[in-house]
Amino acid sequence: MELVVSLAIGVMAGAGTWLLLRPRTYEVLIGLSLLSYATNLFIFSVGSLAIGMEPIVQAGRPTNLEHYSDPLPQSLALTAIVIGFATTALFLVVLLALRGLSGGDHVDGEDRP
Repeated sequence: MELVVSLAIGVMAGAGTWLLLRPRTYEVLIGLSLLSYATNLFIFSVGSLAIGMEPIVQAGRPTNLEHYSDPLPQSLALTAIVIGFATTALFLVVLLALRGLSGGDHVDGEDRP
């Protein structure tokens, strides 16, 4: 399970970084989204990848990560998802305004093929 999550985080972060370096603004937007998803998945996996475990400490059980899942990284990831949706929507509006004003969607403002 840890290997699959690690590979998913690595592939999403690598693809997001590659897309950030592209000259078109739509590709930059997708790259930022992929980096955001990779970061959220990383934060979520920090709280332990326990399947079927309780997120709250129960009485009589030792308080270690073998018996429960930490709820703090889950709440941080949820907050980051909401903020990511808002910034993606804002960036999309700016992208559409840029395309309407300049007639192209290059990051540097020059319209090349």
